[in-house]
Amino acid sequence: MRVAYVCADPGVPVFGTKGSSVHIQEIIRAFRSRGDEVVVYCTRRGHDVPDDLAEVRVVEVRVAGGDPAEREQSIAAASALLAIRAAQDGFDLVYERFSLFSRAGAHIADATGARVVLEVNAPLIDEQREHRVLVDDAEAESAARTALTTAHVVACVSEPVADWARAHGAAAPIVAPNGVNTSRIRPIHRGDDGPLRVGFVGTLKPWHGVEVLIDAVAMLGDRATLTLIGDGPEAASLRARAAARGVALTETGAVRPADIPRHLANLDVGAAPYPDGQAYFSPLKVYEYLAAGLPVVASRIGQIPAIVADGRSGLLVEPGSAADLARALARLADDPALRERLGAEARTDAVAHHDWSQVLERILADTSAEVPA
Repeated sequence: MRVAYVCADPGVPVFGTKGSSVHIQEIIRAFRSRGDEVVVYCTRRGHDVPDDLAEVRVVEVRVAGGDPAEREQSIAAASALLAIRAAQDGFDLVYERFSLFSRAGAHIADATGARVVLEVNAPLIDEQREHRVLVDDAEAESAARTALTTAHVVACVSEPVADWARAHGAAAPIVAPNGVNTSRIRPIHRGDDGPLRVGFVGTLKPWHGVEVLIDAVAMLGDRATLTLIGDGPEAASLRARAAARGVALTETGAVRPADIPRHLANLDVGAAPYPDGQAYFSPLKVYEYLAAGLPVVASRIGQIPAIVADGRSGLLVEPGSAADLARALARLADDPALRERLGAEARTDAVAHHDWSQVLERILADTSAEVPA
């Protein structure tokens, strides 16, 4: 079928290094692996184009700068123009990433009769109010309600996000957690010599708990090293914290998605040290650790206990507890056989349950009667 992938969020480059960009790229790949034709309609194309997606047609309508109010209006105008362009091109299915102030999917469906899947990754209105600036609250709520009530399928990454979508008008949202490309990310053989190589993948922001990970690695002394794969506003403070605690730290900076497998190959353990608090996320990093055959050490919070089987594919720890995290890492440092067993089970789970192709098929199953395969 012909698919229009729509993302009106200027904070999410289609071809970028952020987790949200990876998500977009993998959904496009999953559609293309089915034999579907995909055209992307977006407000920010990005420049890190993977070789296998270089031929994908992209229609970009840029959002103007200016103050927050002007930017909000520009997003709404850009999404409307994207909808006009997509409606003119004609598609069987619209797959829209939920974005503030966008009614694109609803407009395309109204003009063409196409089916619409709306993918909701976070309670964006709440996030914007809390962490950024939201000027036109009423319009944000109105656009969200239009998008959520008119989509044929509302696919949410977690139960809390589904609850939020339901409260904003979605009649029967489904839960479709994130996934991983198990063909792109594979395990490699790892030696048992040297200190335990602990790694974290993601944007370095306060709600990822990386400072707790640094404290935990420090408790292991020279038995462990830490690699931070990614960049972000907390990079400088985390670097200083690691230096003050004597942690052997490697920083990669921002990494292209195509290079993530190479960096994961240099690790023994993947960490997701989320602090206590809101837990509506579906962590891409955890799925990537699983696919790489890495034992996962992660906080017992939100969706993680449903992804990581404690004692089988990883070890779960109390959120925010450096001591508990250090104990789990010490177990893995002292027991290479445990690392190997957990990593093998992690890979098995990734292939059996979490490949992006399976995620997409579960989403499309709700439209199987109307959407051509």
